[in-house]
Formats: sequence, structure tokens, C-alpha cells
Amino acid sequence: MLRAAFLFLSRRRQLRRWMETSPVAARLTRRFIAGQRLEDVIAVARRLQQEGILSTLDHLGENVTSPEEAAAARACIELALDSIAAAALPATVSIKLTQFGLDISDSLCRANVATVLDKARSVGSRVEIDMESSEYVDRTLQIVQDLHSGGNCLRAVLQAYLYRTADDLRRLNSLRIPVRLCKGAYNEPPSVAWPNKSDVNASYARLARLLLDEGEYPAFATHDPRMIDIVLEHAARTSRPPASFEFQMLYGVRRDLQRLLVSNGYRLRLYVPYGDAWYPYFMRRLAERPANALFILKNLFRH
Repeated sequence: MLRAAFLFLSRRRQLRRWMETSPVAARLTRRFIAGQRLEDVIAVARRLQQEGILSTLDHLGENVTSPEEAAAARACIELALDSIAAAALPATVSIKLTQFGLDISDSLCRANVATVLDKARSVGSRVEIDMESSEYVDRTLQIVQDLHSGGNCLRAVLQAYLYRTADDLRRLNSLRIPVRLCKGAYNEPPSVAWPNKSDVNASYARLARLLLDEGEYPAFATHDPRMIDIVLEHAARTSRPPASFEFQMLYGVRRDLQRLLVSNGYRLRLYVPYGDAWYPYFMRRLAERPANALFILKNLFRH
């Protein structure tokens, strides 16, 4: 047993060393991650601005275990917001509540997020509050509702593969809280989420139409051309102007679709990760759902 555990840990260390030094891994990280420093992601956001693309700065990290770590994460986001303002960028910031202390206490997390929201409001930006696994949904949405002031400096994320999301979306729409709709990436049990891709797609289509009908400046996070067509068709059917919603994609993924949307006059925002926690970020993405690995590899060879 001990020998097996030692071999497992040894192989994980070898994999990490390879990821951190291999030219192949370097190509992977350059494609999907802006770099380790704030200056790196600001440079990427400037370039995207020149291409007519909005951005969200995503400082990697989550599941902190101490108030000090949560405060450090908050300080990084405050600094990012100052840099966005100094560079006059059309950018927002993305945060995960476990990065801000949600695993420690709701009150600690709420206080950290409130500080960042005040900063975002003062510089004319926005905070995108990401959604994590299903165990965090109720607490995340409660904090979102508690801190929403009507000034629209925050946007919540909802996941189409959860059965509960239609009810959550109607509630947030009624409160005029902006929502970003994604399919969902965590490995959830069939007791809370649709396990089949076709059901997830059908749910996304229903929720996208509802969001266009009722939502406050909605965002549609998808790399799926079929879902994009559904959004555009319903927006045209309901005379929703292109400036009243946006698409969101990950930095480095489906650049062909990115160029197509921008060239046709639609708003596009890219999530741009940065920071020195890139290795855990990649490992979690691959571990959460095996399909993520194939998705990343396929997109390495797209233009």
C-alpha cells in the first residue's frame, strides 16, 4: 500500500515537472493562459481591445483555507481593477467565492466580495461571480442577492446542466441581476444534473430564450455554434439589439468563432486566466470531466 502511494505521488511530481518544463506544455499554456503576472494579462486585454473583443481577467485560484489567503486573493483582484482603470480597458474581473473564503465562512466571503464590488463600482467595471460545483449554489446565490445593489456591477453565473437552474434564473431575472449562462463543467451526479449531452443542450436552449426574454444584459458562455445560432435566432425574433447581450468564450478556444462573431457586430468577451496556479487549474479542469481533455486538445489545433 505504501509503495503504491509513493509511486502515485512520484508520478504526479514527474507529470508536474514535465508540464512546467515541456515545450508542448508551454505551447498549451501560452494558448489558454495569458501568463503569470498581472502585466501579462493586461497586455493580452489591450490586444483584444484592438481586435474589438472585451475581456474578463481571471486570476487563477480557489478553495483557500485561511482568512489570510482570502485577503490575498481579494488584494489581487483590487489591483487588477486598478490596472483595468489605468489602462482604460473594457474589462471586468472574474472571481470564485471559494477563492474569497466561502469554505471558511459566509460572512468572511461576503465582506471580501463587498470590498471588491465597491472597487469595481468606483472604476466603472464589473465583477463576474463564477459558479462552482452544486454544493455551493445556494450559498453563492444568496451572497449574490445580498450584495446586488441595482448598480449592475456584478453578474452571476448559472449552469444549464443543473435541474434547478430554470427556477434560479427566473428569480435572478425578477431581481434584475445580470446572468451569464454556461453549460457547466463539474462532474455532477445524475440526481442534480442532466447526465446526457443532448439534455444539457436542450436545457441551455430553453434557458437562453428565457434569458433573452427577461434578462438584464445577459451573457451566453458557449463555444457551440448550435447554441450561438439559437441565441441569435431568438434575439432576432424578439428584436433584441446586439448591444443588449454578449457572448463569452475562453481565451484561446474557437478563435474562428470569435472572429466571426466580432466581424458580424456582436459583443464578445473572453475569459483570460492568469497567475501561477495554472497547473492546478489545468488538472482540475481535466479531472472534473474527461471530455475536457479532448476539448482542450482539439482546440490546440484550431485557428
